[in-house]
Amino acid sequence: MIRRLRPNVATASVTSPNMTFPLFPNNPNDNNVISPPNRRYLSSKPTVDIAKTMPVSMSEMNNETLVTIAALGNHEARCEALVRHIMSVDGVDYDAGKTKFDEIAKANRTAISSLAVYPYFVGIGVGMIAAFGSLPLVFELNTAKWFNEVLVTTDVPEPKDLETVLEVGSWTWNWMEPPLGALSFSLLCLQYARAQLTNLGLHPYTSLVISRRADALAAAYPQYDPTMIRQFSESDPLA
Repeated sequence: MIRRLRPNVATASVTSPNMTFPLFPNNPNDNNVISPPNRRYLSSKPTVDIAKTMPVSMSEMNNETLVTIAALGNHEARCEALVRHIMSVDGVDYDAGKTKFDEIAKANRTAISSLAVYPYFVGIGVGMIAAFGSLPLVFELNTAKWFNEVLVTTDVPEPKDLETVLEVGSWTWNWMEPPLGALSFSLLCLQYARAQLTNLGLHPYTSLVISRRADALAAAYPQYDPTMIRQFSESDPLA
């Protein structure tokens, strides 16, 4: 509807500063009007004055906008909202509030034991090794022969049947297919089970760790609003 108004705004001439224009000209019952000073905001291009008022960082946002963005899960907005909350509670300026916030952020990283994040690093390592290690185990002849001698001990085909990587893969797939297929199916079942846990409102491991860290941080700083402390902690990375 605003797009329909733009041609009229661009072509209409204002003969008096007190003239008013209907907001919806096609509606005879519309009593809303737009005064000429406000009509410039309906133009297709912003003015320099409008551009200068645009905030470029979270610290320039007003409180209402900042709280709205923070409620959407934006971590930077939650950090800025917590800084302002610290300023309000402690009665300090922005720099002092930022210093206190840095202390809380550091405490948040140590609120849980480092052992809690070790399973993630183990999973990353195993996944990377499996992803890149499976390729030579299937297609590289020397690696396949070594693996066969150590763990499989199956008959090696004639050299003429191992001349290309696809022929090597055809041979190694005889023992690689069962573990790869079983692991893939196991991961699929685990993903399905996790989805059902989420549907029931139960917390998988990650949610449990994040929730406990948020509880610990809120307990360490009881003078501040626990909801704001928890929201900051929940959106802060684990590592």
